[in-house]
Amino acid sequence: MEQFQVENLSFKYKNQDDLLIENFNMEVEQGEIVALVGPSGSGKSTILRLLSGLETPTSGQIKFSNKALYDDSVNLEPQQRNIGMIFQDYALFPHRTVLKNVAFGAKGRAKEKKEKALKFLKMVEMEEHANKYPHQCSGGQQQRIAIARALASEPSLLLLDEPFSNLDARLREGVRKEVRDVIKKANIGAILVTHDQADVESCADRMIQCLGSDCECPWNTGNEN
Repeated sequence: MEQFQVENLSFKYKNQDDLLIENFNMEVEQGEIVALVGPSGSGKSTILRLLSGLETPTSGQIKFSNKALYDDSVNLEPQQRNIGMIFQDYALFPHRTVLKNVAFGAKGRAKEKKEKALKFLKMVEMEEHANKYPHQCSGGQQQRIAIARALASEPSLLLLDEPFSNLDARLREGVRKEVRDVIKKANIGAILVTHDQADVESCADRMIQCLGSDCECPWNTGNEN
């Protein structure tokens, strides 16, 4: 079984003296959803950026199935890490149809991209909206499009940064379940950043929690549930 590993990961911004992330450790098994929970400013989203390659750690190791993505001698570019990421605002292309948005993330020739896009749109039950544009879809539908696009790139790991924060309370419960079902169906590991306990209860298999000012360091990796 494939496993994503983070060992002793530390990070600080260049203009700061103190570490924002200090000796952070975690593992994510294939098909497992792990939630990172903590107050605003605790470094949750920064961890996702470090894992995806959008930020460079101060020290530590990031590995997938014992292949180094980052360590003292390796620092793979984001596109080489095979990690999908879903942002708070979904980051869909407004001028592309739903189908073309999803196909954009797929690999292969044009025909293969289209086939993969349709496959993942079907998985998230959005194939009938393939020819619409994002603005013609509801917030929950746009969320599913973003997930389909991320999955179409066939990532080894999926990162979700506060994916439900822009949905109204009425939609959240249903979308949470849909997201969990899709990730489980795709059988890939996922890391969910959230501050909402309901997200954890609905989506995650387990949680790593930052206790904020009660922690001895910014991330209390000993408090794992």
